[in-house]
Amino acid sequence: MKIEAEWMRGGTSKCWVFETEHLDQVRTSLDELLPRLFGSPDSRQIDGVGGATSTTSKAMILRRPAEEGVDVEFTFAQVGIEEAEVDWSSNCGNCSAVVGLYAIEKGWVVPHGDVTRIVTRNTNTGQIIIQRVSTPAGALPIVPDARMPGVAFAGYRVGLGFQDPAGKTTGKLLPTGAATDTILAGGTRWTVSMVDAGAPVVIVRAEELGLDPSRYDSWASGVELQLETLDHIRRQAAVRMGLAPTIAEAARAIPKLAIVASPTQPDPVCDVNVMMLSMGKPHPALAITGSIALTLAARTPGTVLNSITGATPRPTLRLRTPAGVIETWSEHRDGSQLVGVDRTARTIATSIIHLPEALGTAVEASLASATQ
Repeated sequence: MKIEAEWMRGGTSKCWVFETEHLDQVRTSLDELLPRLFGSPDSRQIDGVGGATSTTSKAMILRRPAEEGVDVEFTFAQVGIEEAEVDWSSNCGNCSAVVGLYAIEKGWVVPHGDVTRIVTRNTNTGQIIIQRVSTPAGALPIVPDARMPGVAFAGYRVGLGFQDPAGKTTGKLLPTGAATDTILAGGTRWTVSMVDAGAPVVIVRAEELGLDPSRYDSWASGVELQLETLDHIRRQAAVRMGLAPTIAEAARAIPKLAIVASPTQPDPVCDVNVMMLSMGKPHPALAITGSIALTLAARTPGTVLNSITGATPRPTLRLRTPAGVIETWSEHRDGSQLVGVDRTARTIATSIIHLPEALGTAVEASLASATQ
């Protein structure tokens, strides 16, 4: 059997994009199907379409909902690499940027005006994301020309506005009710902030990890030496935030962990230095859902990040990441708060993915049995 799919870049991630009706024809569990299609478990994913990194082993599943008010509904899947597992517990903000573009390219949404507004809903979190795709003169540019940090080439500009994002996973912006908490890990007490907006995030000061705020380029090597401790902090935060009943049962995808520090001197380019972990490793750029949490953390008195950025709310927040500076924004419109960031997206390939023979044979047998 074969499955139609698009290979797309969204922000600093790549994902395979499927339509629900195409996957429904396979009639097998997505928890079984996706790891095999991606080539997991295998650190190289050599016999599948996965990219062998956390930012390239992702899938987006799209459908057109029947109800009014939402143009596209989508589900995000983080496909394991060394494990034949799929994590459905969170969304990917970078990959979210492909949804509006896909809808326009497939004719689901007709572009109009210089910016086409597309209302999308992520089923993992229930989050409404207002996407604004640049369509000058009512059409996608013939040649994409928008650029962003962390990507060498241009794509189509997509603005992502997360509507009222606070507490979408846990029910509260501050899941424990406190702006800061203390976690014991590796024999040390860590002062952290746990915030839920876009995605649940636990925030740690770089100085507590022994990282020099003035030498941001050296953070990655220092972080690599402390991954076990950081994961212990993250797993304890998962229990504190109500995301897992025990430390051992904490998901790999959430909560995310962000390491932050103030620029060592007033910096006209950025407000805070950030390094985020993704699936247990330093993220090469920044998880966009995590950037939404950081934006609201900066605006919340008493948090670790607010102590760096100051008490006065800012319309934008500039985050230095390994890929460059990312700027987030916040605005109120029609009674709702939108917190967002601009990304770029591009379709790389239109593909037919062949099901591995053993899986395809099992599926065909199931289909034959269903028709008897």
